[in-house]
Amino acid sequence: MTVSELASAGGFRAIALSDPSREVAGCYVGDLLSWVMGRAQAGNAWITIMSNVNVAAVASLADVACVIFAEGVQPDEQALAAAQMRGVNLIAADMPEYEAAVALSGLI
Repeated sequence: MTVSELASAGGFRAIALSDPSREVAGCYVGDLLSWVMGRAQAGNAWITIMSNVNVAAVASLADVACVIFAEGVQPDEQALAAAQMRGVNLIAADMPEYEAAVALSGLI
């Protein structure tokens, strides 16, 4: 499944798609940035409620396919600009992290 397909699936919506054709190959859920940096795999969709500017840096370093902001969280202007500068795909979901992971699991 591509990031673009995920962003248009039920319960998910695009915030900013720099690389919509990127393939999603798994999922990682976590909010502690240093933990995510060492454990998320390339191609994962990273589900989090963290929305600060450092999310883009961690997403880029971990080479995740996209960041999914759960529970209706929206990135601030700095985080959005950093993600766009680094080519990080951003997706929103109003559901809690667990439910977003379950929904994603059913799609990929």
